[in-house]
Amino acid sequence: MTDHHDDQAKVWQLVEKIGFCMLTTQNGTELRARPMSAYSAEMENAIYFLTDVASHKDEEISRYPNVCLAFADSKGQKYVSISGTAEIQNDREKVKDLWATPAKAWWDSPEDPSIRILKVTPSSAEYWDSPGTVISYIKMAAAAVSSTRPDMGKNAKVGM
Repeated sequence: MTDHHDDQAKVWQLVEKIGFCMLTTQNGTELRARPMSAYSAEMENAIYFLTDVASHKDEEISRYPNVCLAFADSKGQKYVSISGTAEIQNDREKVKDLWATPAKAWWDSPEDPSIRILKVTPSSAEYWDSPGTVISYIKMAAAAVSSTRPDMGKNAKVGM
C-alpha cells in the first residue's frame, strides 16, 4: 500500500512542479490538445484550470467529459499523463482563488464574467521520472555498449 501512496504523491509532486500541461479533449471524431496552466489540489483530488465560456473546449467537455492531461519537463526528463473526468463550473470564489499572473494574459481581472473553472478529477495516471537528460544519455550510451537495457528511472501506473 505504501508504494501506491508514494506513487500518487509523486504524481501530485510532478504536476505541481511542472505546472503546465497539454489538455486533450475530444469532439466526437477527433482529439484536440492545447496548453493550459494547471492548479493542483491534491486534497480535493482535482486539477483546476481557468477557461473562457466562449472556448471550444468547454463545449467539447460538456459532450465528452473524459480528458487527458500531459505534463512534460523535457529538460528534467519527467513526464505525467493523467486521465480523468472534466467539468465546467461557474464558481466565482474559485476563480478568485486561482487568479494568478498567467491569467492576466487572457482577462483583465478575476471579476470578468466570461471566466469559468475547468475541474479535472483524475481517475488514473502514469509517470516517468528519470534522473535528468545528461545522466539519461550516459545510461543509454553505457547500455548500448554493453547490450543491456538502461535504467531510465521510475515509471508507474497509478490509480487516483
